Amino acid sequence: MRNKSLRIAQDTATDKGTLKVIVTAQTGLRPIKDAVIKISYTGNPTGTIEQLNTNDSGQSDTVSLDAPPIDYSLEPSAMQPYSEYTLQVEAKGFESIVVSGTQILADTNAIQEIRLRPLEPKNMEDNIVIPAHTLYGEYPPKIAEAEIKPVNESGEIVLSKVVIPEYVIVHDGVPTDPTAANYYVKYKDYIKNVASSEIYATWPTSTIEANVLAIMSFTLNRVYTEWYRNKGFDFTITSSTAFDHKWMRGRNIFNEISMAVDSLFSNYLSRPNVKQPILTQYCDGNRVICPNWLSQWGSKDLGSQGYMPIDILRYYYGDNMYINSAEEISGVPSSWPGYNLQVGSSGDSVRQMQEFLNTIAGIYPSLPTIPVDGIFGPKTDDAVKAFQGVFGLPPNGIVDYPTWYKISEIYVGVSRIAELV
Repeated sequence: MRNKSLRIAQDTATDKGTLKVIVTAQTGLRPIKDAVIKISYTGNPTGTIEQLNTNDSGQSDTVSLDAPPIDYSLEPSAMQPYSEYTLQVEAKGFESIVVSGTQILADTNAIQEIRLRPLEPKNMEDNIVIPAHTLYGEYPPKIAEAEIKPVNESGEIVLSKVVIPEYVIVHDGVPTDPTAANYYVKYKDYIKNVASSEIYATWPTSTIEANVLAIMSFTLNRVYTEWYRNKGFDFTITSSTAFDHKWMRGRNIFNEISMAVDSLFSNYLSRPNVKQPILTQYCDGNRVICPNWLSQWGSKDLGSQGYMPIDILRYYYGDNMYINSAEEISGVPSSWPGYNLQVGSSGDSVRQMQEFLNTIAGIYPSLPTIPVDGIFGPKTDDAVKAFQGVFGLPPNGIVDYPTWYKISEIYVGVSRIAELV
């Protein structure tokens, strides 16, 4: 049935979406130059329609690809709203990989990250198959739980404050499946993956942000309450829609969703006098109806009507739902200073940012090195713009909240590469 739907989606492709491929080494963020990427329609992997190569930053050019009409993703439909492509990636000194099912939506920017393993005799070619999107495929509905977990049971709460973790451990199956693999996934990457699997990037920005906030709050409830560890499991969360959200190993994300997560990632949803993030459950609102939970399709309609993210959330969860911020973000050298850094700024925060950019430039040769003088001048402005261009941020030269944490994230990654060398 899926192959038939795939042919229909390809045959009716009248719109375009774009795709950028980012290839790095699996052991860190080291970019892989001159990787060869062959793109074909899923179902016809030998019929290459595009061939790309990666640059010094491990990134391909952005390519335009056929996609079904955008209307298919703007209301529930039996028609598959995205095209699927197969990517074959090869690079000297690394194992090749095949990714089947990269999803392209009309008028959106897809990002496919590829992590290659070093070439070793014991390794075999990796194959990733991305399953159907949750709004199109058939998945079990969420089993209802209390949105606030009891705190009076011994051992129930392990953390004393809400912390954004650097990583979550995802169990790729139902909790009781001992054969399912566990994956260490960066928190932001996990949220971007889930959101790209659960909603469509063609939806209004306010809808995307409301759904991202719900996904993050749910996830942080699992982190804060040590939900699965207190049940004797060795993971943070599962990929089962019956218990948690749908996470898909190796799937592509969308830039529209990525930008929302980068801006909101330290936030969660809370109620008065409740310290833990709320377990904000949701359903599609079409095949499954869930009173008092967020409806994904319903939230799309509210966003189209001009509702703001908090208004969408309160429409479903009640007027006493609030957006809160975590007290601590793990895995970063220091927090955002609380104000934008730009031309004319000076001080220790500028100096630290300059040091981070120079360290990153040691791994990404397309980025310039700059004087570390604590003064945000033209050279620092150029370096920030170059960094933003490479890592998918608006290249405005302003170190705002998303840019500061993206610089910190990449700095930590390349610093760990240096430790391994």
